[in-house]
Amino acid sequence: MKPVFLLLLLLAVPCLSQSPEYNILNLDMNSDHPHFGLMPIPSGEILLTSYALNKRGKVETVGGNPVLTVYSGKADNGNQLHSLAPVVIDPNVNIPTITSAAISPDGKHMIITTLYTNKNRPDGEFKASNFHLEIGDYKTGLGWTNFRVLPFCKPRYSYGHPAFSRDGKTLYFISNFRGGKHSTKGGSDIFKVAILDNNTYSEPVNLGSTINSYSREMFPVVGHDNSLYFASNRPGYGGFDIYKSVMDADGNFEKAEKLPKPLNSNKDDFSLIMNADNRSGFLVSKRGGGKGDDDIYYFNEY
Repeated sequence: MKPVFLLLLLLAVPCLSQSPEYNILNLDMNSDHPHFGLMPIPSGEILLTSYALNKRGKVETVGGNPVLTVYSGKADNGNQLHSLAPVVIDPNVNIPTITSAAISPDGKHMIITTLYTNKNRPDGEFKASNFHLEIGDYKTGLGWTNFRVLPFCKPRYSYGHPAFSRDGKTLYFISNFRGGKHSTKGGSDIFKVAILDNNTYSEPVNLGSTINSYSREMFPVVGHDNSLYFASNRPGYGGFDIYKSVMDADGNFEKAEKLPKPLNSNKDDFSLIMNADNRSGFLVSKRGGGKGDDDIYYFNEY
């Protein structure tokens, strides 16, 4: 029996070594400014978040703090992002900051993560530092406008990092919502709502223990094959690591698996978007050797 066991063991070794290996490239566009919150959009471009710049190219600030806004860039199936430009927003709309954004598959709506202002300050108990989600419409010649708070956002809690399903019928996001069986397990969990007729929504549903943990889950992104990519700071390589959960035939997410190195590092890694080939894409990382706080990297399997 011993020779047979050794033979089986030797046959198994090549199978264990078949995990993908990746090249990682720091993009030319990176600087000492942070770049994060990657999200593919219907036009084929990629949304990302960075500092808002004034006409002189200086970082805009409010109260001494840098203002964040959303940009779009073109990938063109290459390994760089170029033609980076701010997403056009109606100048009459008072949006104090945008930390993440997603555009619906039909291109008609954009959902952003932002803060309350005096114009939409909620009644009752809430923290001014709580983020929430707002949806806006696109108008030719004006840009994104008519923003309003999504109705399921409760002022006592924070909501952020919106991501649409491929068919546009589901919205994923993170929250620290507490209450009932859908309470947040950790610092933040990933939730979903069904997008119904006439811009109405179902009640938020926690994605459960196949996705969420007693740590923090952040930056969900839906892949071309409906897999869910997200980041979590549960014990792993270090900081936030990127996880993947495959959607089964019934539309449920299977247990999330941590992606291998070098997609993950011993620093924060998040905001992964996979190209249609499922072999290449972009991610954000604070790994050593970068140019700034959060840098964007291109990766491809070889």
